[in-house]
Amino acid sequence: MDSLQLIEYDIALLVRLTTSPSRQIGNLDRSEFLLLSELDKHGPLGINELSDQLRLNVSTASRQVAAMESKEFIRRYPDPKNGRISLIVMTKEGQEILHNAQKSRQERLSDILKDWSEEDLNVLQRNLTRLNQDIKNWKQR
Repeated sequence: MDSLQLIEYDIALLVRLTTSPSRQIGNLDRSEFLLLSELDKHGPLGINELSDQLRLNVSTASRQVAAMESKEFIRRYPDPKNGRISLIVMTKEGQEILHNAQKSRQERLSDILKDWSEEDLNVLQRNLTRLNQDIKNWKQR
């Protein structure tokens, strides 16, 4: 197998291992975790900004937002600059469940990667960040 075949396989395996139902992120599924994380990083966002950041079509993002709104993890409010647009923000419950999930994930990763050197962890982090950015940039073409 060449490098690209191995990378393709390893990415598919990583996604499977980290997103299977038994690997649920606390009480959040993957889409909930990513949406809340995006709101946590970038503050109140409109649905178009949120869908762009997560590389989702607007209808998919809207369904996810509606489902999370019904769970009271997020809420919408009118954009003070443009009342025709709603901004989405995490509720206190959303922040709590996200931070608990992040803590749980970080504990799991800490256990999995406990034998890795700091240098290996830094290389992995830089390369994952680079890969994600390159994928986002490629999808924008």
